[in-house]
Amino acid sequence: MSNSNGTPANPNASAPEAGRSQAGSHQYLSFFLGGEEYATDILKVQEIKGWDTVTRVPYSPDYLLGVINLRGAIVPVVDLRVRFALDKAEFDAATVIIVVHVAGTRGNRIVGIVVDAVSDVYSVPADKIQPPPDVIGAVDHMYVVGLASLDDKLVIILDIERLVLSSVGGENQAAA
Repeated sequence: MSNSNGTPANPNASAPEAGRSQAGSHQYLSFFLGGEEYATDILKVQEIKGWDTVTRVPYSPDYLLGVINLRGAIVPVVDLRVRFALDKAEFDAATVIIVVHVAGTRGNRIVGIVVDAVSDVYSVPADKIQPPPDVIGAVDHMYVVGLASLDDKLVIILDIERLVLSSVGGENQAAA
């Protein structure tokens, strides 16, 4: 996958400037879910792939759709609509799986998240991100970093690490 400037997104990037396009700004990949726009740190995104079928895992939570084989790696796939208790929607040509990598207590995890559609990459200055209000709605407060006002709209910025690690299990600190 490439950033908006054409450079490959490097999941192993260690330089803090790697996701910054200008001083004090950070880049976020935005996506739609249930008519709302959300965003996540672009440095956590490994790739974006079109919707494909998954292999269901018995006795897994309803938001865990199953697993996919991604170039030899077995990757769990989380449906964010179900995770956020939003209305179900049929998957269509715009539905994608955003493959993210996060650091957990048991090492790096790769997880796919199903979203309605990918929107854009935004450079957001840190001072433009407001803390979330006490009542967020469908999204649990602990998964929200803040809200950014961009182009006359609000974009909800998610803590994708906490969300993913609490969704795929085995990470006690994420649920706390």
